[in-house]
Amino acid sequence: MEERNYTTIYRVMHWAIALCMIFMLITIFLRLTWMNKEHVADIIQNYIATLDTSLSREQLIILAKQIRKPMWDWHVYTGYVLVGLYGLRMALPLIGKMKFSNPLEKQLTKKMKFQYWLYLAFYGCVAISLATGLIIELGPKTFKATMESIHVLSIYYLIAFIILHIGGIVIAELTNQQGIISRMVSGTKNKQATSS
Repeated sequence: MEERNYTTIYRVMHWAIALCMIFMLITIFLRLTWMNKEHVADIIQNYIATLDTSLSREQLIILAKQIRKPMWDWHVYTGYVLVGLYGLRMALPLIGKMKFSNPLEKQLTKKMKFQYWLYLAFYGCVAISLATGLIIELGPKTFKATMESIHVLSIYYLIAFIILHIGGIVIAELTNQQGIISRMVSGTKNKQATSS
């Protein structure tokens, strides 16, 4: 099988996009779990009960949202960075860098066709996530609820893609593409992998 080389620009773009997405996934996870507004409101309520005072549930939720707002602001900022990286990723093929592989080429194996279609689907889903995120933040408020209901679905494709991506890397490393990880990190194949 042909061994793929990864240029510096390819590796930088890959890792920048990956780190942004992982960070955004962490903020989503926190918002759904420990930083959930209901959970934070319960913590505040338990604390202020010891001070012999009280707040309404609505006040507690408002306070909880304010506590987690800085974390969510970073989700939004990272989304803007990802919009820039995505735009750059889409522009690079126009100057002959990081071209997209065509899944319709006849000489491809079924595995390669699957991989290429998966990446195209991934980039399509990312485009929808970024577009809906931008509309939520910058668009008319009348679209906000609809865009949020679409945007929250991002977690499902992102988790599925990460699992498939990591699984594919592990399979490649254990079969006929040893050194793929070292090439994605340093651009060169690990010396031990080449000698075995």
